Amino acid sequence: MAKWHYAVLASIACAALPAHAELGGTPTWPAPQIDTLQARALAATTPPFNVIQTLLPTGTTVREYVTPSGTVFGVVWDGPDMPPLNTLLGAYFSTYRQALDARRAARRGGAPGPVQVEEAGLTVQSGGHMGSFIGRAYLTNSIPSGATAADIR
Repeated sequence: MAKWHYAVLASIACAALPAHAELGGTPTWPAPQIDTLQARALAATTPPFNVIQTLLPTGTTVREYVTPSGTVFGVVWDGPDMPPLNTLLGAYFSTYRQALDARRAARRGGAPGPVQVEEAGLTVQSGGHMGSFIGRAYLTNSIPSGATAADIR
């Protein structure tokens, strides 16, 4: 099977995952009915939050930063494909998308590239190239006491 077939199948698999959580909500993964993901909870170095790390079928790693009460205040991604940002950002996705479109329009030729969006308490930093994407998103006002944006890595 050609490599692009795998990419299409992986994209379909990710699109089919139920979007039951988002930034500002409860963790997206793990969920009992999702057995295609390998997820494990990691103890964060900073006590006021936990980190849930998930390996997507595409090979991209997603880390969700979760308060003790179960609210996701930050996400980080790193891997060969972009994660489903519409799922991870949830209600904040349209804010991100509008700011992203405005920044790209301001660039010469509208070219894609690294981007930083800071809008309405949302910060998204994303960059990379084909086969190697990195980024993070967090809610500035939801970072727990005792933690900083630098802890979201």
